Amino acid sequence: MAERDREYVEFVEVAGASLRRTAFLVSGDRHRADDIVQDALYKLYLAWPKVRRVGNPLAYARRMVVNAAYDGGRRPWRREVAIAEVPDRMVPDDFAHGHAERDEVLAALKSLGPRQRACVVLRYYEDLSIEQTAEILGCSQGTVKSQAARGLDTLRRAIDLRRTGRAAL
Repeated sequence: MAERDREYVEFVEVAGASLRRTAFLVSGDRHRADDIVQDALYKLYLAWPKVRRVGNPLAYARRMVVNAAYDGGRRPWRREVAIAEVPDRMVPDDFAHGHAERDEVLAALKSLGPRQRACVVLRYYEDLSIEQTAEILGCSQGTVKSQAARGLDTLRRAIDLRRTGRAAL
């Protein structure tokens, strides 16, 4: 049992940051991303002997994170946030203070639908192949290609709109 725990802890130390980034980019909320990763790592620990035998625990964990992000977005009570007072103005998410371009991309990512966002994040941020992305998302390679292309197009338009105030053609 100690060997199992040691291997699991080593995996979490190596892959934890990557899983948190993926969860953040797919969910659009860093606090929700932490919850998603925590739940996924708990479930991964329970399945660790099986995952270790099959191999490639990172792919398994990444799929768990993406699936958890999808599931949370489907629940209406997860999309609503109760606050005591309505602010007079919008308070921007200050995740990457001083990095305006990064903030633009993060804001544009939030405008994508869940599947497009997952495809773009896995393909271009995590640098996975079309085949790996399709396997993680449980869809065809053609779906990955079309969703990633549409997602990139939407990102370009959203960023152009934020910069110029009008959409690009």
